[in-house]
Amino acid sequence: MAARRTILLAMAAMAILSTASAAIYNVGEPGGAWDLSTNYGTWASSRNFQTNDQIVFKYSPQAHDVLEVSKADYDSCSTASPVTILNSGNDVVTLNATGTRYFICGFPGHCAGGMKVKIDVMPGSSSTSPAPASGPSATNAPPPTPVSTATNVEATGFGLAVLLAVVGLMA
Repeated sequence: MAARRTILLAMAAMAILSTASAAIYNVGEPGGAWDLSTNYGTWASSRNFQTNDQIVFKYSPQAHDVLEVSKADYDSCSTASPVTILNSGNDVVTLNATGTRYFICGFPGHCAGGMKVKIDVMPGSSSTSPAPASGPSATNAPPPTPVSTATNVEATGFGLAVLLAVVGLMA
């Protein structure tokens, strides 16, 4: 009876934790960072961003920043009306809703030089599988590997409550 209870508890815990994880991506890695030498279109298109995933912009704050902007400002590299200004050099952005988000570097000339990234966020649980690659550089693209896996605290708290309820019923 005790072995059966332990197996059931382990299975419930694994199911709860596996549905509550989100990927964390360092923007531009593994070959680059938030800099002028990274191709962000290729980088972003080789990832499958899901709600609750996080993207991390790592850079020197003396040389760069990150502005979240509208599509129009992204297309024109305008820094006039950013949605958000990030400038710590280690900025974490949680992708908490589906849709497209736009980020540029606000330093003069950097966005026009390619420091801009469009992130398409899809619904569903986090996945490490890549979006299908296309175009001539698809064969040279590195495999999309999230930096790490983080646990969604709210979902885990709810899961823990369910787990405790199950344990109580089994006692």
